[in-house]
Amino acid sequence: VQLVVFVLSILAILFSYVFGMFGGREYWEFNPWFALPITLGWVMFVINFIASIGSLKNQPVYVWQWLTGVIFFLFTFLESYLWVIPYFRDNVINDMTVQWKSYGSMVGAWNMLIYGCSMFLMTKISGDQSIAHSRMAFALYFTGLFNLMFNWGHHIYTLPTYDFIKHISYLVSMTELVILGRIIWLWKASVLESRKHLHFTPYRLVVAADVWVLLTLALAIVMSVPAINVYTHGTHVTVAHTMGATIGINSFLLLAIIADIFTRGGQAAFVCEKLFRRGLLLANSSLLIFWISLIVAGILKARWQVMETRTAFSLMMLQLRPVFIVFTLSGLALMIGLCMVVYSLLKNYKSAFPSEKQS
Repeated sequence: VQLVVFVLSILAILFSYVFGMFGGREYWEFNPWFALPITLGWVMFVINFIASIGSLKNQPVYVWQWLTGVIFFLFTFLESYLWVIPYFRDNVINDMTVQWKSYGSMVGAWNMLIYGCSMFLMTKISGDQSIAHSRMAFALYFTGLFNLMFNWGHHIYTLPTYDFIKHISYLVSMTELVILGRIIWLWKASVLESRKHLHFTPYRLVVAADVWVLLTLALAIVMSVPAINVYTHGTHVTVAHTMGATIGINSFLLLAIIADIFTRGGQAAFVCEKLFRRGLLLANSSLLIFWISLIVAGILKARWQVMETRTAFSLMMLQLRPVFIVFTLSGLALMIGLCMVVYSLLKNYKSAFPSEKQS
């Protein structure tokens, strides 16, 4: 029922866009009434998940990540619709603060769900369940949870709201340096681990995501510094951060989970090995160009924003045309690369799981 509700809601929203029916806010431009079935579907998801796990005693870290993700996503999704209440909508500062806060935390909740899948997959590949019960795993989980709840403040540095919110958020954002430092510190060990498991198709996708965790986290930390955020806020640098996280991390991790399912745990003979490798290489290299082009566009726009005598916005955007051409071409190459990866996984699924008639 949950799946049917989600699918019907998405189709209805797409049709409303096609016919020019809007009425929401950024990211949720659809009519607010469509939020009701989405909320209903997510409530079903929360009930289903809690009923499935039963007791929380001695559960691995990925179960806690999933639990945190489903609950906080529902909470922040509802929070993002507080603007329909006049108390919030009639005060522009309150309205924008709550809106940007909810979106920032919502991304953290969604990441919890995906990173939980990643931890589940890594535990499965290694065959060592102790990894998911270790103190380090839970320390990183609580760091992520802490960031989910308080790190959103860097979205509102430019709003005239309470200073203590911004100071707390800045300190929380800097805790991400711990995660970045751990990635760099354990880099050599991760390389050796990669060589051991690189024949697993899912693991290759996890390794690709790991690289993008490093790049995206570095950019996020830079953007969280108030003196830099003043210039990058509202530019394509923010888009670069979002695309690096959405495509580079989340998409590759979700594809890794799919690959694990479609290849019988990654151990079946891969019938489209060459196509998969070429697609993965094309997707990653084009995504890097895509990402850099957005950062360059953001820097140039930031420079324009602080000029004493600004040229017209249209002229500034015209000067960015070469960057946007590179952005478009790399985006097309990225799409082709991802299609190659998806097609090879589907082809392998057909081979690894033949129908009853074929078998």
